[in-house]
Amino acid sequence: MQIRLNDKLLDLCHPVVMGIVNVTPDSFYEPSRRTTEAEVLRAVERIVRDGGQIVDVGGYSSRPLADDVPEEEEIRRLSWGLESILREFPDVCLSVDTFRSTVARHVVEQYGVAMINDIGGGMLDEDMFATVADLQVAYVLMHMRGTPATMQQQTRYGNVTAEVIRFLAERLHRLYELGVHDVLVDPGFGFAKTLEQNYRLLRDLPHFALLEAPLLVGVSRKRMVYQLLDTDPQHALNGTTAVHMMALAGGASVLRVHDVKEAVEAVKVWRAVKGDWSFAQD
Repeated sequence: MQIRLNDKLLDLCHPVVMGIVNVTPDSFYEPSRRTTEAEVLRAVERIVRDGGQIVDVGGYSSRPLADDVPEEEEIRRLSWGLESILREFPDVCLSVDTFRSTVARHVVEQYGVAMINDIGGGMLDEDMFATVADLQVAYVLMHMRGTPATMQQQTRYGNVTAEVIRFLAERLHRLYELGVHDVLVDPGFGFAKTLEQNYRLLRDLPHFALLEAPLLVGVSRKRMVYQLLDTDPQHALNGTTAVHMMALAGGASVLRVHDVKEAVEAVKVWRAVKGDWSFAQD
């Protein structure tokens, strides 16, 4: 359970936390929007201080009904954000959240990004898999149907868990054929799934072990949490932590989160429950 991130090996025998930095003006969780260099640097400093091991930078909001962002604008946002981060935190492990192969190539070649986090699972850009194979970077393979603008109209499944696992298995096989081996799988909570389907997937997370790939879970402050609790993203931290504990119990290796400190604490509690106290010496 190791993933190669540039010249480093990330040990996933114990769950790790990925912190979100959105260089966007319209992400669904307003406090996560970073539109100035100072805001970006404060966010990364907090992620590092609180124990996050990966920083995931996004320049395109994937919230439901999000407006399209031209490729040039996505590159512009990511470029100034990554330049700012690397100037102050040159050793930080960077992931970029994009479904565009041209954007992936730009951030890897220009800024040494170690991982591409693709909400489209290679379906929104037919060149993504070949690009990742050429660049030899780690890759997050996520399940989604449609696009952020249309996904909520594509929630008809016979068996949501079986269909998501089948999709991921088929796409994993294609990646392995191309020589991409550092792959994490993401069930895509909130992407083309109803509230009930999201919780069915959460309950069925142990089945994803069939894929024999590290599991990334991104549920932080999402609709599946705040809709269930009749609240909003700003008040969904407690519910998010509860879901994180269920995800850890289901085998999650990486939690992608807005609130790193709380997620790291959840991981510590989970490790203690499992009888693993080695984090006390970490």
